[in-house]
Amino acid sequence: MQLRVVTSLAVTCLVLMAAPFESLAESSQPWKLNRAMGTPDWLILEGTHRTRYESLDSQFRLGRTGSDQVLVLRTTMKATLGRGPFVLVGEMIDSRAELNDSGSMVNTSIVNSVEPLQAYVQWRDKDLFSKGSRSDLRLGRFTMDVGSRRFVARSRYRNTLSAFSGADWKWRGEGGDQWRVFYTLPVYRLPTFAGDLRDNERKLDEVDTEVKFWGIHYATDLSWGDRGEFFYFGIDEDDSPGRVTRNRDLATIGFRMTHPTQVAQFDHQIESAFQFGESRLSSSSTVVGDLDHTAYFLHLELGYTFNSPWQARLIAQYDYASGDGDPLDSDNERFESLFGARRFDFGPTGIYGPFSRTNLKTFGFRLQLKPGKGFSGFISHRAYWLASDKDTWATTGLQDVDGDSGTYLGQQIEVRGRWNLRPGNIRLEAGIAHLFADEFRDDVPTSNRQGDSTYVYSQVSLSF
Repeated sequence: MQLRVVTSLAVTCLVLMAAPFESLAESSQPWKLNRAMGTPDWLILEGTHRTRYESLDSQFRLGRTGSDQVLVLRTTMKATLGRGPFVLVGEMIDSRAELNDSGSMVNTSIVNSVEPLQAYVQWRDKDLFSKGSRSDLRLGRFTMDVGSRRFVARSRYRNTLSAFSGADWKWRGEGGDQWRVFYTLPVYRLPTFAGDLRDNERKLDEVDTEVKFWGIHYATDLSWGDRGEFFYFGIDEDDSPGRVTRNRDLATIGFRMTHPTQVAQFDHQIESAFQFGESRLSSSSTVVGDLDHTAYFLHLELGYTFNSPWQARLIAQYDYASGDGDPLDSDNERFESLFGARRFDFGPTGIYGPFSRTNLKTFGFRLQLKPGKGFSGFISHRAYWLASDKDTWATTGLQDVDGDSGTYLGQQIEVRGRWNLRPGNIRLEAGIAHLFADEFRDDVPTSNRQGDSTYVYSQVSLSF
């Protein structure tokens, strides 16, 4: 039944797309909605659609058993009006889920039906502060990618997207220097009740004025050939009627250095962040009293690109995100990844996503390949441990407050393949991730002890 649904859907998508894309057989240019509609040059219309089927065999989250599946659909439509220094931008998103049931995992990272995602005015200027520079100021509601995207991101894999209301200013100098400054109120996706989400019910998202998020990001070329980034992010939140928070009042400061990839040469990436302030371990209404917050994050990456027909690149990766050493003391050492994405480091999310940048140590390797024109893929292997044996395995809810269950979470093997069937218009993707259960999952008292978990997905993405 599941196979028939996925096959039928994939064939239908390809057949529906075949008619408008027939002319691309002898053309190098992708099909675009603007050209097809003949819109004036002051109006740009563009959109995307993605359909993905996900299957999870053997649950690992607290209180869940058995397998799970979901068919997620995400459609966006974006309009840009204007030609001069001022433009208006609006974007709608419709994120839905099908094939799930009362036991399926569903939350606002999967469903957000018919929602205005972006609505802002943008002012663009040249030669501000220095000749050859470019400056962009956005006011309104928007999405953001900042730096490595580990702390602020417009998610690629997740079915819903994070939006912010406020001001976002970017400045790029002719010599490569870049500044970015923003001050925002995060947008909270609604509804939150699982029953409404399973029915794809629509409720307008809200901005909570009791939560503020801001940041400064600077990037420059360093004298020894690296690209350097330096950043500061702040978040200040308080409880409001109908929404209980963890009362985070945090500052996150850090840096990132990257060396570009080149054939027959090594490359590297280093990112580190220190976090301090006050927070609570939980947003439960029964938890009172703010804790002193001190936490740390580190990402190390060393790669080598081989001079080979498949452009093979081998990468060694290490990540550390601190956990709370003692849940009964007055300190919180659990690292917060704010609004970042994690798929590119730790594997698929969706109904899977067992790992995040909280209470985690992990080391592994990744082999990236490009076997032919339009084809790419990778194979990765990583081992995972808790940074603190008494803190929670964040995404699963499993915890041994006595620390008697060890720290080893197991190993994950992942394989992913992509095919740009029609570059700029149609991309096919499929992948599998297998998590070998180990010490902690076997011993922690609250575990469902279902053994290894296997996640499989396939998707088609359309751009027009």
